Amino acid sequence: MTTAASRRSDRRISPVFLGIVAVMAVTGWATWTGFAEQPGMAVFLFVTAAWIVSLCLHEYAHARTALHSGDISIGAKGYLTLNPLKYTHALLSIVLPVLFVIMGGIGLPGGAVFIEHGRIRGRWKHSLISAAGPLTNVAFAVVCTAPFWLDALDGVPQAFQYALAFLALLQVTAAILNFLPVPGLDGYGVIEPWLSHKARRQMEPLAPFGLLLVFAVLWIPQVNGVFFDAVDAVLRGLGISDLATYCGFDLYRFWQEGSDVCVTS
Repeated sequence: MTTAASRRSDRRISPVFLGIVAVMAVTGWATWTGFAEQPGMAVFLFVTAAWIVSLCLHEYAHARTALHSGDISIGAKGYLTLNPLKYTHALLSIVLPVLFVIMGGIGLPGGAVFIEHGRIRGRWKHSLISAAGPLTNVAFAVVCTAPFWLDALDGVPQAFQYALAFLALLQVTAAILNFLPVPGLDGYGVIEPWLSHKARRQMEPLAPFGLLLVFAVLWIPQVNGVFFDAVDAVLRGLGISDLATYCGFDLYRFWQEGSDVCVTS
């Protein structure tokens, strides 16, 4: 009886996560209806809450896939509750990604569920566990952009369109960065099981610095330009214009003077 109750509690959705979802819903409503005196404030809270929700779902996807692949220790660690406070590195998975959004409008890939890989058999399972997180970002991007590629924007307020466009930008950047085959990122986790033991040993010391290396390289103007050209190309393919993402970020940073080209009424 105790074991069954414990297992249920291990998978019960956390009130913390539900609270974040509630903030997302309320501020999404405020953005849609224009209820807030400052639309930028509503957009900021809506996008930030939605971004945190997507980060939780990203980590949940890793954990859930690992559970079904053989790591039965996942539940006891609290990863299935969607509680961001249960992650091994809440700083890397939640705090830093939010700060990067505020400062630069880029979706920082997180990574903070501890998988006991020794419990899992089969290279495909290991690859799928790593891919599950960024695939969640891809799915989130598809949902965010659905009104655009379905040509269903009639009646959707301009501010809400901008918010969705910026949120989609975050998801696309996170997915692309996460899928890079760099040690420490999910993309490397996808290919790692297929590498030789010697290659894995050589790459292992680089894992803690992989994310820092990626962002250092992104500071190079030419690389940065190529990266965001790729992001913009994906977003345009999903029906989102450069203006929409620009205005979304402009509204999001409500504490700065807004651009005259971003009309919300």
